[in-house]
Amino acid sequence: MFSVIRARRHAAAGFAALLVIAVAACGSTGASGSSATASGPYTVWDPYPQFDNGSAWVRLLTKCGSDAGVQVKRTAFDTTDLTSKVLLAAQQGVAPDVLIVDNPVISTLAQAGVLTDTATAKVDTTAIEPNLLAAGQLNGKTYGVPIGANTLALYYNKNILQAAGVDPAGVRDWSSLTAALAKVKAAGKRGITFSAIGTEEGSFQFLPWFWGAGANLTNLSSPQAVSALSLWTTWLADGYAPNSVINDTQTTSWQEFATGQVGFAENGTWQLSNAKQTGFPYGVIPIPADNGGATAPAPTGGEFVTVPVASDSGRYRTSAKLVACLTSAGNAYTTDTTLSYIGATATLQQKQAANGDLSSWVAAVRSAKGRTSDNLGTKYPKISQQLWTAVQAALSGSASPQAALRTAQDAAAAATR
Repeated sequence: MFSVIRARRHAAAGFAALLVIAVAACGSTGASGSSATASGPYTVWDPYPQFDNGSAWVRLLTKCGSDAGVQVKRTAFDTTDLTSKVLLAAQQGVAPDVLIVDNPVISTLAQAGVLTDTATAKVDTTAIEPNLLAAGQLNGKTYGVPIGANTLALYYNKNILQAAGVDPAGVRDWSSLTAALAKVKAAGKRGITFSAIGTEEGSFQFLPWFWGAGANLTNLSSPQAVSALSLWTTWLADGYAPNSVINDTQTTSWQEFATGQVGFAENGTWQLSNAKQTGFPYGVIPIPADNGGATAPAPTGGEFVTVPVASDSGRYRTSAKLVACLTSAGNAYTTDTTLSYIGATATLQQKQAANGDLSSWVAAVRSAKGRTSDNLGTKYPKISQQLWTAVQAALSGSASPQAALRTAQDAAAAATR
């Protein structure tokens, strides 16, 4: 998405994030009866153009089609093009049977009448963790199944923390984290890097601190929100974070961490393979909440498998089979490993938690939250724009955190009326 979408490109992004929708290929036949359309190929659109026909992903699509007794015809689009393509296709009556799309897009497609809810399509969601499923819900209905999830946590450089006398296990809240950053700076290194760029990427990275303070996106100027933004501005003022964060994307922020001169970096699961190539030992801890030693809710990234509206409801039965196959325990585990995602069910998460590299990520995902949750739906992008604008204003020094967020709240309220 911007932050998320750009960041997730590494794993098909990462986030980037996508949504699978099973839709009827209405234009493929002239008949409207289920017996006629069920015999035709089932089309799948996904945001993974980097996976060719010989990839494990495409082999899985083919297998799922074979198991359902149908031929699967797959087309891959760049993440940034997929939403507009499916909206246009739905208008023309030629939407795909299965679509994979970034989870924040679900609200837009659902509100536009493109998606079928899971109850209508008979897609089973009972095993999915509620906090992850919430990213695909709007007005009491669920639109799809997450294929997995990625989110944010804190990477740390073990060598730097050891030399500075910092025990990462002791970083349990904002106070202990700030104290750790002070020690890292005193040892001659930079404390932390993150992305505060004026795009969705900046909001994505700020949300764990915003939510970790107890703030809510419906009230951007609350005391809790001000405390979160004050934390970031204090880190810049005290030299714990570089001024470059104002322009850093998640990619350039990671590159700073990869130099081996920074103690901590806020980034996502999509950097796991890069972390193993840095040449120094690293670890991962969840982002702490303000007080109490709790894990802050970080925003979820990842794709959903969903079923768009079809003129022939008889196709939903097979579409549901394809969704079930793509998100089944065995298949999802393989896919999530490929994409550096955490599973969407407790069973998969427990399996992944047994892997030392993923245990902290499982904890982060279990506390994560969808950006469009709380029934924000299509209001979220308008709120997010005001949030990242406020972050930019405060970090650049053009406004205090209080003033920047007050302006943001007024603008967000006007935009979402």
